[in-house]
Amino acid sequence: MTTTAASTASTNDSTSATNASVTAASATSATSENVTARSARARAWPILLLAGAFEIAYALAVGGSQGFTVLSWSLIAVVFFLLTLFSLSLALRTIDVGIGYAVWAGIGAVGAALLGPVFFDETLTPVKVLWLTLIIGGVVWLKLSDSPQQPQPEQVAHQQ
Repeated sequence: MTTTAASTASTNDSTSATNASVTAASATSATSENVTARSARARAWPILLLAGAFEIAYALAVGGSQGFTVLSWSLIAVVFFLLTLFSLSLALRTIDVGIGYAVWAGIGAVGAALLGPVFFDETLTPVKVLWLTLIIGGVVWLKLSDSPQQPQPEQVAHQQ
């Protein structure tokens, strides 16, 4: 074998090795990005639930403020309003806005409707419970639909 042929063969072998290591590094990078994204998404959901709890407290405090005429309840409402918006904004860094907002609003609506009769002179009829159950079911399905899509092996191969 001539020197040029040996040099070309050596270059081809090193290029193949480099391509293989780049492919392996890309796959590892993609895997670590998926793990990081899943981890961020997993942390965002409890924050969204906390934002929903703050939303319930805000709604109840607004009811107790009697149109912001009772100072103590009005101040509590403002605090919970700021907490709910802050928590919601943190969760929406990762969760899609449409899904996150719908879940947040659903939690607030259901919580306020269920706790309204406890704190105020409100009623909770079986028909209201039926519709609240439907909202809860919708929130659960929205959460389930937010699970990240796993790329198929051929999709990963095409991206490289």
